[in-house]
Amino acid sequence: MSNFQKNLDKYAELAIKIGVNLQKGQTLVINAAIDAAEFVRLAVKKAYEAGALNVIVNWSDDIVSKTKYDLAPDEAFKEYPEWRAKEQEDLVKKGAAFMSVVSSSPDLLKGVNPERIANFNKVAGKALSKFRQAIQSDKISWTVVAAASPAWAAKVFPNASSDQQVSLLWDAIFKAVRIDSEDPVAAWKKHDENLHEKVRYLNEKRYAKLHYQAPGTDLIIELPKNHLWCGAGSINEEGVEFMANMPTEEVFTVPLKTGVNGTVASTKPLSYGGNIIDRFSITFENGKIVDVKAEEGEEILKSLVETDEGSHYLGEVALVPYNSPISQSNILFFNTLFDENASNHLAIGSAYAFCIEGGKSMTSEELKAHGLNESITHVDFMIGSAEMDIDGITENGKREPIFRNGNWAF
Repeated sequence: MSNFQKNLDKYAELAIKIGVNLQKGQTLVINAAIDAAEFVRLAVKKAYEAGALNVIVNWSDDIVSKTKYDLAPDEAFKEYPEWRAKEQEDLVKKGAAFMSVVSSSPDLLKGVNPERIANFNKVAGKALSKFRQAIQSDKISWTVVAAASPAWAAKVFPNASSDQQVSLLWDAIFKAVRIDSEDPVAAWKKHDENLHEKVRYLNEKRYAKLHYQAPGTDLIIELPKNHLWCGAGSINEEGVEFMANMPTEEVFTVPLKTGVNGTVASTKPLSYGGNIIDRFSITFENGKIVDVKAEEGEEILKSLVETDEGSHYLGEVALVPYNSPISQSNILFFNTLFDENASNHLAIGSAYAFCIEGGKSMTSEELKAHGLNESITHVDFMIGSAEMDIDGITENGKREPIFRNGNWAF
């Protein structure tokens, strides 16, 4: 077995044992593009070996997707198959676990009419709202992992020869998910504990506000009274631990929907809807996005903000030190799963219910009453740098350093 095959085998095992932490008798649903077939086949094998009842693989193909966006009539982007949404909801009721394998080119839909992308994102978001709620309240186990594809690798390593690009991307993915350690499963358990130390500190502090300062950024974010910081491992409704994102380097919470004021500047490109949005700034007043500017992809960014009422507000505040492993690799992945774990970030759209005390069992109305945002979208964008300072502001107005020069200050 080659070194690559050994690493791929370890990665598939990690995704099953730590990612979804599949239980005996459980069904696993894998969503993946055909580029990821080799990894998916291994994951299916590991799932059955772990005692899966059934493994359902939903395949997609980037070329087919692009062809549809180029040639299908406009009406095709204004509907979403009802049976597909119902199937997801039924699988949630049966306690299935879900794995998404991301591998698409960041430029997949470059040149496509932004209105088509926006229309489809809206109808898909509405149709899958119940499924999204189950995910965002940790009702079920879910994980997002990545697989290298030729198109994505060419974007990340444009100066390498075409036969080297995919290998380089796989190596970068393996390193980011700690496959290069002697025992990746044990390494993840240790990493989980390290992140939880930061979570415990911030939850004891209970800051009322965060003040972000960096070039182009001067932003104050109020936090809801009973907010909870979270990070690394999560726990589903049955009490089973899982790791929603692999890799992950963040600790995160929810902002008060109406409590965001100031301007924030992006520090990394955002790959959204098959397009790149870059060098952008967003201005907030009482939580609402009132102005966006972007040197690249401004129309796409505007259409994202116009998705629904909730997409005019933030749903997540995440802290990631500049000296984190992915940041130090100096690789720009053009993929949020990786780039958000190299940088402090915020998310436009829906908030995670589990980031407020008792939130997992709250109704939509109760979550809103506690100041959490609701939306059919959730899109992270990167704002961190080595020049970012963040202060925590207590209820009585005392300022304490959380970040200095892009890194933890405690």
